[in-house]
Amino acid sequence: MIRLQYQVELDYEVRTPAGADFIFNVHAAHTEQQTVVEEHLALSQPVIPDVATDPATHTRFMRLHADQGTLHLNYRATVDIAHHRADPGSLHEVPMRCLPLEVLPYVYPSRYCQSDRLLRMALTNFGNLWQGYSRVLAIQHWVQQHVTFASNTTNSNTSAIDTLIERVGVCRDFTHLMIALCRALNIPARIGTGTDYGADPALGPPDFHAYVEVYLGDRWYLFDASGTGVPMGFLRLGTGRDAADVAFATIFGDVVSKAPSIQVRALEGEGLETPHHCADALSTAAASPLQLSGCASFDSKAGGAVAQGPVLKQLPD
Repeated sequence: MIRLQYQVELDYEVRTPAGADFIFNVHAAHTEQQTVVEEHLALSQPVIPDVATDPATHTRFMRLHADQGTLHLNYRATVDIAHHRADPGSLHEVPMRCLPLEVLPYVYPSRYCQSDRLLRMALTNFGNLWQGYSRVLAIQHWVQQHVTFASNTTNSNTSAIDTLIERVGVCRDFTHLMIALCRALNIPARIGTGTDYGADPALGPPDFHAYVEVYLGDRWYLFDASGTGVPMGFLRLGTGRDAADVAFATIFGDVVSKAPSIQVRALEGEGLETPHHCADALSTAAASPLQLSGCASFDSKAGGAVAQGPVLKQLPD
């Protein structure tokens, strides 16, 4: 089991008398494999925030209204992660007819992941590979080989297509491109957010981090699209279709912000493991039962998914 201590500090200056509204996604998520042992939230203004959990993704959102002046947020938590581990060779892609219904939204194109524009490229580069964990890993390696990591090279409008053209970006951009390529092959993929545990200090101070989760077998497995961190040390904050769903702060009003201050460290002790790179496939999500209807010929343990043709969309006028 991994035990992490996580802390984030955010500072804002609200510039108008009317104040400003905020939606934060900085709380550690509660999942079947991740437990928040303890947590503490401190706000510099005397406000009572609303906190809610998305039942589908376990993402925790906090909403509050701040008055004019300084808003300082300090959140810290101790989080236990008991990863589900699997042999990568045993993980196969799942035919569309067998996917759980709640997984289907992660096959469609989204704001930053225009998978419908990458169909031919994805089929050309990855269409003939064995349909399972190794194909997803090949997509990850391709992205890492063709995109250079560089801070402050993209902005909130940068999409997977932009990254493919410019060949440079930050973790969010690597993640969007990998997700788009997976979806172009009918492989469900989504974004996860946490912190960049294990990143090279030369890349800068600890920061929020975007990674990929891909649905294989019967659950979501972790992939670090940028390759800058150690996946075993990724605690889960938010989960969504792309970065539009998991911003750590969404601000409504005239506000000046400072860079976040983040700290995360692994605790040592009896029964605790230090995060490290490993050959196992890792998941912090619960298993999702496959759709049984029409899936009698599919065995996720014995064989790969049946090859599927291109997607034909019929759109309303």
